[in-house]
Amino acid sequence: MRQKRVSILLLLLTLPVCFQAHGDGTSIDKVYHPYVQLLEREIEYRTLYEQDSDNRIDGRKRHRLGYGQALSDQWFVELYLTGTDGPGSDLELESYELEVKWQLTEQGEYENDWGLLFELEKEHNDNIWEASSTLIVLHEWSDWIATGNFSVIYEWGNDFDNEWETAFAGQLRYRNSEQIEPGIEFYQSQDTQGVGPVVTGLWRLGDGKKLNWEFGAILGTNNDTANVNWKFDLEYEFK
Repeated sequence: MRQKRVSILLLLLTLPVCFQAHGDGTSIDKVYHPYVQLLEREIEYRTLYEQDSDNRIDGRKRHRLGYGQALSDQWFVELYLTGTDGPGSDLELESYELEVKWQLTEQGEYENDWGLLFELEKEHNDNIWEASSTLIVLHEWSDWIATGNFSVIYEWGNDFDNEWETAFAGQLRYRNSEQIEPGIEFYQSQDTQGVGPVVTGLWRLGDGKKLNWEFGAILGTNNDTANVNWKFDLEYEFK
């Protein structure tokens, strides 16, 4: 059993190097888990701050604000507004996004927990669209949790070369306590390659309300990725 678990972990951590993509911009964002909770609603804010020796991207920030709710015990839908700003530029609306998550298996039903994520995004000022499907797999053993997100993406629109992309995001997390769980994340696409530490936590506020947070520093490991990518995620969940 131990050998099988090690093999699954190695698969999650090494498979991304086989991915080739034709991505635009960074793919560093969030590693999704496969779970849906009945009647749950959430308000989410995510931001990414890039530090680099290249003045064109140094100080660039991406913001994402979303509202989501469960439609059943298997389906969760969320709407996002995405904006960017940076040195010398104000915050501007960049795109709209619809996200639907489908929990395929019950938690603990099989050795791995599975889900699918579907996303549709449109740029605010241009007729450019992006659709993606992501396979989510999560494996738990002892106090460790390994999660992998394998994505296939298609982009199309006016004055734009239609293209297929692939991407991977992975997380290995240690269940230290509900309030603090340290881990490491890895991101891979043609234009992005990064790895770095993250810390996640959960604060229960009573009456079915809770606050999930995540903070991390993803270090770029190729020339196309910012040297340091600071990420922060805050989710307020309620019923």
